[in-house]
Amino acid sequence: MAQRLNFNGRKVLVTGGARGIGLELSRQLIGQRASVLAVGSNKAHLDRLAIAFPGKVHTFTADLGEPRGATAVAEWVQDQHPDCSVVINNAAIMRHDDLTVGTEGQEEMIAHEIAINLVAPLQLCTALLPMLAKAPDGGVIANISSGLAIAPKRDAAVYCATKAGLSSFTRSLRDQCRHKGLPVQVTDVIMTLVDTTLSRAGSMKKYPPAQAAADVLTGLAAGKPEVWVEKTKLLRLIFRISPAAAYGLMRGQ
Repeated sequence: MAQRLNFNGRKVLVTGGARGIGLELSRQLIGQRASVLAVGSNKAHLDRLAIAFPGKVHTFTADLGEPRGATAVAEWVQDQHPDCSVVINNAAIMRHDDLTVGTEGQEEMIAHEIAINLVAPLQLCTALLPMLAKAPDGGVIANISSGLAIAPKRDAAVYCATKAGLSSFTRSLRDQCRHKGLPVQVTDVIMTLVDTTLSRAGSMKKYPPAQAAADVLTGLAAGKPEVWVEKTKLLRLIFRISPAAAYGLMRGQ
């Protein structure tokens, strides 16, 4: 039986760590006596987090959508916090676009969304993997994907594609680490619809961010290769029985 992961004394990188699910992850990790490396594009949000938890949070302002955004984060971690042993790729944006209607700057917006949601996590994983593999108690990578990676919705095509790509990458990276015998846990977190500003307001009940964060940390602590959050557990079952039914369920969302 695998030893349960203890966050006490660990240093954890959380991208998007000052808003939404990331903010709750930061708070709960600190509650479990971890140190948090919070990364985000909004310095004011990061500053508020650091003030709320003095000495327990280190912040770094970076736009992961910029060409060297992820590289700058990786260099900061390697130089200033080489004892970091857990990476949680949480940062993401979701644009609600009708791609059948051309809009000004559409290509740039698509590239920016892909950069934040997919390219940056891949770059951070590969850049920090050698450091994580040397962690005394083993390293951890958690990539936050989505149930939309399985059954995409109509009005967030790029977001759904990036989450599908991230989920696929996570499985492949896990297999590579196992093949090489690296002591790194690689977990795909399949996130449900959470009550944050990421998604549009609607009639569907959204999962509380604090509970979503708690589910993530519980799954990581248990060493799970996949963490299915709330309604994604049911979506997984529906997809196994009938992919068409799963697609149809999400088509109207």
